[in-house]
Amino acid sequence: MKKECVTMLLAGGVGKRLGLLTKNLAKPAVPFGGRYRIIDFALSNCLNSHMHTVGVLTQYSPLELHKHIGVGKPWDLDRMHDGLTTLSPFIENNGGNWYLGTADAITKNINYIEGYDPEYLLVISGDHIYHMDYDKLLQHHKENEADVTISVLEVPWNETYRFGILNTTDDLRIYQFDEKPVDATSNLASMGIYIFNWKVLKQYLLQDAQLADSEHDFGKNILPTMLADNRYLCAYQFEGYWKDVGTIQSYWEAHMDLFDKDLAQLLSNKDWSIYSHDSQFPPQLIDENALVRRSLVNNGCMVSGTVEESVLFENVVIDAGAVIRQAILLPGVRIGENVQLERVIVQENVSIPPGTKIIASPDEEPIVLSNEKVKAM
Repeated sequence: MKKECVTMLLAGGVGKRLGLLTKNLAKPAVPFGGRYRIIDFALSNCLNSHMHTVGVLTQYSPLELHKHIGVGKPWDLDRMHDGLTTLSPFIENNGGNWYLGTADAITKNINYIEGYDPEYLLVISGDHIYHMDYDKLLQHHKENEADVTISVLEVPWNETYRFGILNTTDDLRIYQFDEKPVDATSNLASMGIYIFNWKVLKQYLLQDAQLADSEHDFGKNILPTMLADNRYLCAYQFEGYWKDVGTIQSYWEAHMDLFDKDLAQLLSNKDWSIYSHDSQFPPQLIDENALVRRSLVNNGCMVSGTVEESVLFENVVIDAGAVIRQAILLPGVRIGENVQLERVIVQENVSIPPGTKIIASPDEEPIVLSNEKVKAM
């Protein structure tokens, strides 16, 4: 069945910089925002943008991620002739191996894409927090008759080393692209969101697959090669909130951002809903002696202590006398009496013994607590 545009969602990243949060979990499956997982934002963007043919490419520790996305029902992607398809590395008669890079992941799934004979290919990542109408990106691409359109935004100069940095002419034509430069000449960064003319991209993918010295990566190989060949690379200026939650610090910051009244719509925008599974826990219970300020408290929680500027996921219990500030408590956490936590992330189903005091100073990275770490204290 022919589709104008097919979406390929890259969700196989290891997320090493998230440390304990991704020890046994793919980065896109990491919980976020009280009741979601990071990948829910990209999948919800697909639904809201009417992109209904989505291949999700998984690799690292995919079990929990596969269970979460299933057949795509929460995002209306459980469809007969298109919908969501999970695409993991596989072996054929002539061999096979892991996805070697972002471009290689697409190359290994050319047969899936060709089955829809698309004009365009949308490539996105499953590990960012943002709202985007991909259909507007596609329209921009078509209006400019580009070979590839890259969604971009300005980042702080001291963070340019983390991104693909590009320079454009006044009409947004890209004339320079540097992947994670040491000395950036611009702070205009690629968001890792691309629209390609599929037939053009396919040529470059097959060519790149034959190069033994290639890293088979869009930013490092495919885009610079297209630029060198004088292909038309166009920028799409994104306006709005976008966060790469690739570190413990940025993950914690993104949660604290949710308390900004101007960013509250990330989770509560009726015109751009974020969808996920509902665990069917009962409503939260706030004890008469509890104090809750500027916090997100999800279903199944029972709070008897003090909670300030914190995010409580489902089924969290906080006993009397506990004080929780600027903390993220993942599902099933148990906080004992008179516990003090500040700038702390507590992993799923961890129990903090009564009287424990853990406070991270503002000039250090938030502390992540696992059962093993708590037992060693």
